Amino acid sequence: MRHHAAPTRHIPAVLTAVLGLTLTALAPAAQARTAPPAPPTVAAAFTEAAEEFDVPRDVLVAVGYGESRLDGHEGRPSQARGYGVMHLVDNPRQQTLREASRLTGVPVGTLRRDTAANIRGGAAVLRARADAAGLTGAERDRPAAWYEAVARYGGSPDDRAARFYADGVYDLLVQGVDARAEDGSAVTVRPTAVEPDRGAYADAAPLVAAPDYPSALWVPASTSNYKVGRTSAITAVVVHVTQGSYAGTISWIQNPASQVSAHYVVRSSDGQVTQMVREKDTAWHARSGNPYSVGIEHEGWVDQPSWFTDAMYRSSAALTRSIADRYGIPKDRAHIVGHVEVPGNDHTDPGPHWDWNRYMQLVGGSST
Repeated sequence: MRHHAAPTRHIPAVLTAVLGLTLTALAPAAQARTAPPAPPTVAAAFTEAAEEFDVPRDVLVAVGYGESRLDGHEGRPSQARGYGVMHLVDNPRQQTLREASRLTGVPVGTLRRDTAANIRGGAAVLRARADAAGLTGAERDRPAAWYEAVARYGGSPDDRAARFYADGVYDLLVQGVDARAEDGSAVTVRPTAVEPDRGAYADAAPLVAAPDYPSALWVPASTSNYKVGRTSAITAVVVHVTQGSYAGTISWIQNPASQVSAHYVVRSSDGQVTQMVREKDTAWHARSGNPYSVGIEHEGWVDQPSWFTDAMYRSSAALTRSIADRYGIPKDRAHIVGHVEVPGNDHTDPGPHWDWNRYMQLVGGSST
């Protein structure tokens, strides 16, 4: 008698097939539930942080753009030990990085490396400055009312320099911002006529002309950061790159803990020059080259040629030409040198993107 195979022998295979199809269908949904959310774009991060901390989004963007051109530099610190798009600082006089960590609950390491977190931290610090200035909810809705908060965010101990920093941010609001962030997202601020409420900074005296180069502004370095007088005649000009922002560099040279300085700092956007040490005094910028050289810092980063604008080249070259003419320095590459070329230094600036041929042509000398 033939025995029929029990139907149950085929059930496992059928169940396996059915379950396989079911699991395959469910897999994307399961992955969607467990996969971490994609990080926001830089543009979205500004909007979200502005909403969370009740900071005008355009003011927040203008501060970030002025500090970093919206590039976090992969967590590398600026010369002033500032990190990220919002330049959260960790140095002996300024600790906005730690303050941001305390206000947001985000670890310091994350604030350094993660751009969205860094923007959120910057918004938290800026809101804290607004609270310290006594801004009400209605006032926080007006970008013009944030002037004092912005000035204090810059960190300068000098009211004139703090006003100078805030004026730069408000100039960006008037001019507008049209930039590509590090992730490729478009970040824009529409030009807006803003008349800032300067508040406590309304009476801060404007910066005066520099003593040695009248086209420059005068913001003196901390007396702890240079030596009065010289031990050698001036025979060279040394070209530097700040590895940070113009305002951040000025603030750092004013910081007595920095133990660094330069005679001049040149801004990227428009070539504005600030003198910080008299030429007759010895700035601390190039180790063995300090006694005989004048140091010129240029806003930017050595690996980002976009900072080296036409306005910067022309303004700096005019300054170098003036120095060379006044001290009889030959206008050639033996006497107008980069930081990297000064013996005994371990810096690489101005780096491979600095156009020496163009610069020397503008100075009016030889590129050899």
